[in-house]
Amino acid sequence: MAAKTALITGITGQDGSYLAELLLEKGYRVHGIVRRASTFNTERIEHLYRDPHDPQARLFLHYGDLTDGTRMAGLVEQVQPDEVYHLAAQSHVRVSFDEPEFTGDTTGLGTTRLLEAIRRSGVSCRFYQASSSEMFGAAAPPQNEHTLFHPRSPYGAAKVYAYWVTRNYREAYGLHAVNGILFNHESPRRGPTFVTRKVAVAAARIKAGLQEVVHLGNLDARRDWGYAAEYVEAMWLMLQQDRPEDYVIATGVSHSVREFVEHCFAHVGLDWREHVRFDERYLRPTEVDHLIGDASKAEADLGWRATVRAPELARLMVDAELESLGCAGRREGRPAQPVVPAMAVR
Repeated sequence: MAAKTALITGITGQDGSYLAELLLEKGYRVHGIVRRASTFNTERIEHLYRDPHDPQARLFLHYGDLTDGTRMAGLVEQVQPDEVYHLAAQSHVRVSFDEPEFTGDTTGLGTTRLLEAIRRSGVSCRFYQASSSEMFGAAAPPQNEHTLFHPRSPYGAAKVYAYWVTRNYREAYGLHAVNGILFNHESPRRGPTFVTRKVAVAAARIKAGLQEVVHLGNLDARRDWGYAAEYVEAMWLMLQQDRPEDYVIATGVSHSVREFVEHCFAHVGLDWREHVRFDERYLRPTEVDHLIGDASKAEADLGWRATVRAPELARLMVDAELESLGCAGRREGRPAQPVVPAMAVR
C-alpha cells in the first residue's frame, strides 16, 4: 500500500511536533503549515527534519496562514492529503481577552476556511478539528460529549464555533470530520507562557540559582492535565474509525494549579510558598473553575486511555528543564539549529 499523506496545521506547536513524530513512525508522508515570520519557530520539529532534496525525506514544510483562505485551498490541492489535522490556533486563553478579534479570526474562522478549502477542492480526506475543554467553561464537572458548552473566554467561544462548523460540514457535505475535545495536555514542549511550563521552568531555574521567584495568577483553578505525547495518539485513532464521531480526551482526574506547583517544587526539594508571588495581571476577566473530563467513550471505541497523570507530568517537565540547564539549552534531544521551511517546497 502507498504511504498515507497527512497535512498538519500548527505543526511547529507542542501537539503538532508530537503528532508529526507519531505519523512519521507510522510511515506517513507529513506536510506541515508554518506561519511566515522574521525568525524561525521550528525548534520542536528540528529533530524530524531532512532536506527536501533528500530522497528519504518524508516531512515537508509550507508557508501558510489560517487568515488566507486562498492559500489554504492551494495547499490542500497541492498536497492531496488523506488526513488533515487542524491544530493551529491562537491558543492562549488569557491572551484571547486582549486579542478577541484575532482569536476569532484564526481559531474560529480559520477552521471554516480550511473546511471550505477541502470541500471545494473535492479532495477525499479525513479531517480532525482540535477542539478544547475550554468550550465547557462554567459547565459542571465532569464533562463529556453530551455536556452543554458554556465558554468563559473569547478562545473558548471561538473553539465552540469551530466545533459546530466542523459538525455542520460533516452533516451538510458528508465530510469525514471529527472533533477531538482535548482537556489540558502538557509536556516539556509546551510554550513558556502556559502555566505548567512556566512553573516547571521556574522550579528548575530557582533550584539552579538562576532566579528567585515566579509570579502566578489564580492558584485555585482545577484542571484535568494529561501528557501531550499520549493525546496525539487519540487524534490519530479518531481518524482511523469507520464513522466520524466526536470524543473527549482526558485523564478523568483534576488537580488545582496550586497542587501542580507543589509537585514541581517538591520534586526539586523546594517549598513553593517561598518562591511564588501573586500577580493579578494573570487573572482572567471570567475564570473556568473546574474541568475534569470523562473519556469513557474514547476508551470504549478507540481503546485509548491516559496513563500519565499530573504528578508524573510535573516531574517529567521539571526533569526536562533541569536537563536543559545542564546541556546548553537543548531540550528533549532537539538539535540546536533551526530549519528553514523548504521553499523548495513552495
